[in-house]
Amino acid sequence: MDKEYVGFATLPNQVHRKSVKRGFDFTLMVAGESGLGKSTLIDSLFLTDLYKERKMLQAEERISQTMEITKNAVDIEERGVKVKLTVVDTPGFGDAVDNTECWKSIAEYIDQQFEQYFRDESGLNRKNIQDNRVHCILYFISPYGHGLRPLDVEFMKAIHDKVNIVPVIAKADTLTPSEVKTMKQRVRDEIEEFGINIYQFPDCDSDEDEDFKQEDTALKESIPFAVIGSNAVISDSKDRPMRGRVYPWGVVEIDNPTHCDFVKLRNMLIQTHMQDLKDVTQEVHYENYRAQCIQSLTRIGAKERSSRNKISRQSITELSLLPLAETEKLIREKDEELRRMQEMIQKMQQQMQQNQGEQSDTL
Repeated sequence: MDKEYVGFATLPNQVHRKSVKRGFDFTLMVAGESGLGKSTLIDSLFLTDLYKERKMLQAEERISQTMEITKNAVDIEERGVKVKLTVVDTPGFGDAVDNTECWKSIAEYIDQQFEQYFRDESGLNRKNIQDNRVHCILYFISPYGHGLRPLDVEFMKAIHDKVNIVPVIAKADTLTPSEVKTMKQRVRDEIEEFGINIYQFPDCDSDEDEDFKQEDTALKESIPFAVIGSNAVISDSKDRPMRGRVYPWGVVEIDNPTHCDFVKLRNMLIQTHMQDLKDVTQEVHYENYRAQCIQSLTRIGAKERSSRNKISRQSITELSLLPLAETEKLIREKDEELRRMQEMIQKMQQQMQQNQGEQSDTL
């Protein structure tokens, strides 16, 4: 055995085993007007059937429908790795005649998940915190327009500081290759023009292999992803099974990189950048929210201290006007109240130390 070998090299394996045992959480939100294939694309990406019980509304029913937020969770296991996938859908978004501030409930939902996580993180029992924060939002852009609509711009500007936005051009099979190229460039130009912050892919490290660098460059150049979704299995001329769509003029394969960016989007979400999406959520978006909460609590605390000082001065004035016996009685009552508060604080500190000791034991 090598005398200079201590064993630190096994640390990555230890972290890997612990992470696999614990499992992973990932929350994906999809938004965009009805009819752009959001549900089909999600089922295609994760090989699931999350929307089998969804009822398709008729035109007259959609007129009176208001936007709602629905959650679908599924546990996926692949080669021993467990992922709890939560898909947050927004049926009814952008379908009303007047869509003024229709994104408000989505922004509020994202903030509510941050608020819940902040409360859990600030509590005494932090072992089993459920991470329901939205790690990524796929925003579907209609292929029938000439770039971004005013609704697209206002929606993305309202949430771009709260969540990682990945724009996608829906139903790319309705466009020719040259139209897809033109549409992508127009969307990129308008995103820059309106100052919208979308998810930025991290730069590759210098020691990464060339294949990974080329793949990363291709992903960056593909934004916004032009996607096609389909769960229908068809066969080509060689009886080879594939997922795609059959048209009078030919067949579209969703897994064919020359037909659409479906494979690139799937690789980005699952194989290469899922952890980075979670890291950016934690280190950027959630930290910004957390800093705002702490600033608000500090301002509230300052106001409360100022109010208490005013009350204390008023109490001193009132005490000076009371008889000596009543003054001594009030002082004893205050001392007893302070003693009880100190005992409560000591118990809370002991509980926190005990919880920290249990967490260190589990680590």
